[in-house]
Amino acid sequence: MKIREIIGALESVAPLSLQDSYDNAGLQLGLAEDVEASGALLCLDVTEDVIDEAISVGCNLIISHHPLLFRPLKCITGADYVQRCIIKAIKHDIAIYSAHTNLDCARGGVNFKIAEVLGLQYVEWLNPKQGVDAGEGIIGELPVEVTAHQFCERIKEKFHVESVRCNYSDKQTIKRVAVCGGAGAFLIPNAIEKGADVFLTGEIGFHRFFGHDDEILLLEIGHYESEQYTVPLLHKIISQHAPDLRIYETEQRTNPISYL
Repeated sequence: MKIREIIGALESVAPLSLQDSYDNAGLQLGLAEDVEASGALLCLDVTEDVIDEAISVGCNLIISHHPLLFRPLKCITGADYVQRCIIKAIKHDIAIYSAHTNLDCARGGVNFKIAEVLGLQYVEWLNPKQGVDAGEGIIGELPVEVTAHQFCERIKEKFHVESVRCNYSDKQTIKRVAVCGGAGAFLIPNAIEKGADVFLTGEIGFHRFFGHDDEILLLEIGHYESEQYTVPLLHKIISQHAPDLRIYETEQRTNPISYL
């Protein structure tokens, strides 16, 4: 299967037109989209170790969630990891494609995957985009109401975290759940407006925790942790369109944050 066909399959689910204005999703590196894909390596972030892994397993395509090229570069000298990744990928004829906020905003995308992991029902957009079936964040309901403590324990289990950051919420029970993978604090007002008992996201930030204790339970679990199911989501999308393609999920830890 050609690289351009794999890209087409991804964009049939998550068109680039859905990405936010600040984003840089799409083909990051690769001059020959008509080249046959020898395999695809999937990751959240592109690092030098990920590129080495692609070389070792014989993949000429890396598909990431976060774009490698996000901020403008004035030179490519190998001065930082982004520049070194570019140099190494070009030397080894590896194409790099990123599905970022377009996959976040797509039906069946990142936030729908989180909803699936949590077993949410009656899922709808938290902040719909105008004129298209797409949006930022989702909201749904648990099959059975649980206590706030039970919900936090479920989050720790499902997302493999030892603790969560939360506000001093008055919420005692949880039924209606709002979700946004990554940095979703901007959607807190939407979650409150739609009657969510809890808002789960990767990053909230200190000051945004203030002022909502009597309105909603806020849970912050880490950016990487909130989006960890994006890799298997990418795997599912690609394998449905290219069942014979060799697809690998990276074995590299690309979370730049450690907990001691």
